[in-house]
Amino acid sequence: MTKIIIDHREDKSLIKELAKKHDIEIKQLITADYIIQGKDPEGNNLLIGIERKTNQDFLNSIIDKRIIQQLIYLKDNFTIPLLIIEGTENLYEIRNFHPNSIRGMLSSIAIDYQIPILHTRNQRDTAAFITTIATRLEKPKKLFPLLKKRKPLTLKEQQELIIESFPGIGPNLAKNLLKKFRSVKKIINASEASLQKVEKIGKKKSQEIKKVIGEEYIP
Repeated sequence: MTKIIIDHREDKSLIKELAKKHDIEIKQLITADYIIQGKDPEGNNLLIGIERKTNQDFLNSIIDKRIIQQLIYLKDNFTIPLLIIEGTENLYEIRNFHPNSIRGMLSSIAIDYQIPILHTRNQRDTAAFITTIATRLEKPKKLFPLLKKRKPLTLKEQQELIIESFPGIGPNLAKNLLKKFRSVKKIINASEASLQKVEKIGKKKSQEIKKVIGEEYIP
């Protein structure tokens, strides 16, 4: 079972919500507001460090640059660092704050520090998110590819792909060439005059094709 360590300064109602479903420990934390202890699929120890900020606190931490040091601590001390920004207010309208400063910080967190940002509506939503994260560590993981695996190319598709790689040859011309000459080898061995007998292949294209086929490779 995963364990959640919670900083003693966190809201009592949030702590109470998490205590309903998890083994928790309340103590003074130097880094992060929540630490989830668990194991990865290989059985190695895993530490997830979560920094929780309300929208207002997030903006304040940009002004006093506190957020930078906190992000560095997260990266240095945890296997997986996370930032939760909590609140339903429009982050860009809470106070007189230039939007580009907010965008710049959010971009820096995601790209420079590579720390995922989770947005929650309120304390209850934050507790639900932390519960979901902790629960995932207790279940066997099965990762699904985001992109559908492509089937191996058929021989016909491989032949078309080879001919399409020639200069100025698209899918339709590749098919026309293969219909005319019946094989990749015959297209390669064909003369410029023979190539020009295929519709839309003129002198220039035939010369470029023969140049690619015949010129010596220079490393």
